[in-house]
Amino acid sequence: MVNPIFSLGFTTMKLRTLTYTALFAALTAAGAFIRIPLGVSSVTLQFLFTAMAGVLLGAKYGALSQAVYVALGLLGIPIFTAGGGLSYVLQPTFGFLLGLIPAAWLIGKLTESHAAPWRIAAACVAGLAALYVVGLPYMALILNGYMGKGMDISAILWAGMLPFLPGDALKIVVTALLCPVLRKRLGKTHE
Repeated sequence: MVNPIFSLGFTTMKLRTLTYTALFAALTAAGAFIRIPLGVSSVTLQFLFTAMAGVLLGAKYGALSQAVYVALGLLGIPIFTAGGGLSYVLQPTFGFLLGLIPAAWLIGKLTESHAAPWRIAAACVAGLAALYVVGLPYMALILNGYMGKGMDISAILWAGMLPFLPGDALKIVVTALLCPVLRKRLGKTHE
């Protein structure tokens, strides 16, 4: 008798990868609730799990894990730092949630064939830059365009980036040290 899951074209490797994809969506959601509030935004562990998803799952599935996380939050599951639902797009920090998707993709792309800690750290810096490239303009748009705050670029940088950089650096170090070990233990998880 043929297993119906495998008759649909799923292999053991594909099922394992999809399981890890769902796991990293869940870890990112959990990371949203481990937070230290700082003004408009909070320090969370979301980027740590995003970076790990990129390294361990690769570009495609790392990004998919983050897209699943964002989609579930937009559907109304309260897995974002301040809740969930479609109205969350009007939150100043929503751009950072969107930025998790290209961040995971870029980290995965840059580490797909290299697992050295220095390479992972460099990829995480690039992924973090992608996160801020999406998140900061979105924050400025919502704070200034929608909420009428009239914040200049300096105020936006202080509200959405500068206080978070030390924590981001620590997340990058943890990812760079932990992921090479996890990649060896898990085997190649992305195709």
